[in-house]
Amino acid sequence: MKATRVYLLLHVLLSAGVLVHSFEPVTTTLFGLGLGLAAVGGPIYHYLHESCSPRWIHFNPRGLQADLEAKLFGQHIASRIILKAVTGFMVNDNPKSPLVLSLHGTTGTGKNFVSKMIADNMYKEGMKSSFVHMFTAELHFPHPSRIETYKAQLQQWIKGNVTNCARSMFVFDEMDKMPPGLIDSIKPYLEYYESLDGVSYRKAIFIFLSNAGGESITQTALDFWKAGRNRETLKLRDLEEALSLSVFNNQNSGLWHTSLIDKNLVDIFVPFLPLEYRHVAQCVMAEMKARNLPANKAVADKVASDMVYSSKTERIFSPKGCKTIASKLNLYT
Repeated sequence: MKATRVYLLLHVLLSAGVLVHSFEPVTTTLFGLGLGLAAVGGPIYHYLHESCSPRWIHFNPRGLQADLEAKLFGQHIASRIILKAVTGFMVNDNPKSPLVLSLHGTTGTGKNFVSKMIADNMYKEGMKSSFVHMFTAELHFPHPSRIETYKAQLQQWIKGNVTNCARSMFVFDEMDKMPPGLIDSIKPYLEYYESLDGVSYRKAIFIFLSNAGGESITQTALDFWKAGRNRETLKLRDLEEALSLSVFNNQNSGLWHTSLIDKNLVDIFVPFLPLEYRHVAQCVMAEMKARNLPANKAVADKVASDMVYSSKTERIFSPKGCKTIASKLNLYT
C-alpha cells in the first residue's frame, strides 16, 4: 500500500513538473523541494480524494444506455426518457435550469435502481459520491409538526452542496410519505434563475421517487392488456397527463398541490409500468448473473412463480415487482 502511494505521489509530481527525469534533483535543496511539494499539494489531494472535477465527475452515456438495456426490465418508456433526458442535460454545458425528474410507479419497478444507474455513470464513486445526496421522508422528515425547520434545513443543505459542486445530484425517495408543502421550499432552486445569492443551480439534478400515481399507471397498463394491445405500444403521452393530475391531487403525496407542478418546474413525469411474470423472471436471471451463478431458467421460473400476482391464473402484474427477488433466490440456490 505504501509503495503504491509513493508511486502515485511521484507520478503526480512528475506530471506537475515538480520533479524531472534527470540527475539534477540530487542537488536540489530541501527548501526548494518543500516549495515544490507545497505547490503541488492541491493536485495531489484532488488526485487521491474525490473532488468536483472531471476526474471524479464524468458522464458516460453509453454506460447508462448499456445498464438500462441489460438491467431494467419492462420499462421501455422510462428507459428511453431517462437516457434522452440525462444525456441531453449533461452534454449541455450551459443549461437554463436544473434537470428535474419525477419517477412514479408501484413498488419494485426500478425507480431506485435507475437513480443508482445515473449516479454510477456520472460519478466515479457512484451513489457513495459526496456529491450525491439521498433524502428519505421517514428518516429525514419524520415529524410533520417540524415542517418549517425542515424547510430551512433543506434549503441550507442544497445551497451549501451546490456551492461546493455545481454538478450535484439530489434524490428524494418516498415522496408519497413526505409532508405536503415541504418540497415547495426548494422551488427557487428549480426556477430559471441564472443565480440566487451568487449560486447557480442550473447544473444540478433533482430526482423525486414516489409510489404516488402507481394506481393510475397500473390501470392504464391493465386497460391495454384487456384490449389485447402490446404494452410496448404504450407511450408517454398515454400516461403523463393522467399521472401528473393524479400526483397533484393526491392528498397523501408530498407533491400534493405543489407549486413545482403548478409552475411546470418538473421536466418530466416518468411512469414505471407494473411488471409481468416474464419481467420478474428476467430480474431473477439478472440477479443470478450479478452473483456469478450459472444462468438457470428453470430456477428463474420457480422464483418468479413463487411471487404474488394480481391474478393467480393469468399472472398479470406483480404488486412487489422485483423487490424481494434477492431473498427469494436464496431459497433456490
